[in-house]
Amino acid sequence: MELISGYPFWLIHDGLPFQYKKLLEDTRTSVVIIGGGISGALAAYYLTKFGIGCVLVDGRTIGMGSTCASTSLIQYELDEPLHKLTEKIGRARAFRAYQLSGESIDHLHEIVKEVGHINCEDTPSVYFSTHRSEDKFIQRECKARREAGFDVELLSASSLFEEFGMDARTAILSQKGMQLNAYRLTHDLLQFSIKNGLRVYDRTLIKKTEYRKDGVVLKTDEGFHIRADKMVNCTGYEVLQFISKDIVDFYCTYAVASENQQENEMSLKKNAMFWATDNPYLYIRQTRDNRIIAGGRDERFSNRAFRRLYDAKSKQLTKDFRSLFPGTCFKAEFAWGGTFGKTRDSLPYIGTYDKTPHVYYGLGFGGNGISFSVIAAQIICDLLLGNQNPDAGLFSFERKR
Repeated sequence: MELISGYPFWLIHDGLPFQYKKLLEDTRTSVVIIGGGISGALAAYYLTKFGIGCVLVDGRTIGMGSTCASTSLIQYELDEPLHKLTEKIGRARAFRAYQLSGESIDHLHEIVKEVGHINCEDTPSVYFSTHRSEDKFIQRECKARREAGFDVELLSASSLFEEFGMDARTAILSQKGMQLNAYRLTHDLLQFSIKNGLRVYDRTLIKKTEYRKDGVVLKTDEGFHIRADKMVNCTGYEVLQFISKDIVDFYCTYAVASENQQENEMSLKKNAMFWATDNPYLYIRQTRDNRIIAGGRDERFSNRAFRRLYDAKSKQLTKDFRSLFPGTCFKAEFAWGGTFGKTRDSLPYIGTYDKTPHVYYGLGFGGNGISFSVIAAQIICDLLLGNQNPDAGLFSFERKR
């Protein structure tokens, strides 16, 4: 499956900051982690901190899957609005899912400080609508978030224009949010974990997995074997060759980055990030070098749409931004697309799967996949250490779908 197309900004911005070897010999480890994106890197961070011996492998160069295409808005909000999620899975479970996502932002603050990731900052989040028909929807969502313990404020059209220079009807302002560079953070996490004993191999494609009574044996495309007691699978959207294909629907999502505008003041007031209730979907953020990134305009996944539409989508996203922020300069420089998945309840899948013994999955499907990856790494770490995790059932494969 193609995971990216075009020219992802973060890949151009950071290039290949570190080099990793290809696995060219048989090896043995306690845990093998499959997937060298942000999910696998976070899993390695948590496991090695607890002294668990790990090998991490990826069939691509590190970070070159969905991670380098991420626009890296870190929010507690799920794809499904809280008041809607409550109707689907119940109030207690919906509130807990949102609260865990909020706590993951706090954990990320601690993590980025420890590993020395500098491209990170607190960012308010504006969940907005441009249509009168969405007024009651926004009000209900604001009420639900307050009841769940979040600090939120309902904004009017005049407040949005005065505070953010934005032409929209209404919005929810949340103070809990952050922006970072997921591609560079992946490398920073791996470099930190290597000091704790992690071994990393990229360009090492796993062709076969054998499940034994005492663990797993993986065979690479070069014919070498990895023997491990346990496996952690963080391959994201490519995991469906191992498990049921009905747990997620795939979409193509698109993004465009403007030219840098370092000669000007910051383009977006209060350096906020924005995302819309509206269809077509839209989200917006700003980078440290004063670029604006706009993304969304999702389509159901197909290889044809993925390869051919990102140029047209960049023009639409540019137009979307200019209509929301009249008078703000936006000249597109980079455009790209990425693979995106949605589950029916908007929650990730974390834990074991009955058909693949000794394997733990960390599948952060959804728009806030990085937050989910933190939650997954914590739960999997607990399970591997033999500890009870009270939230594991919320994201298990056995939950009602």
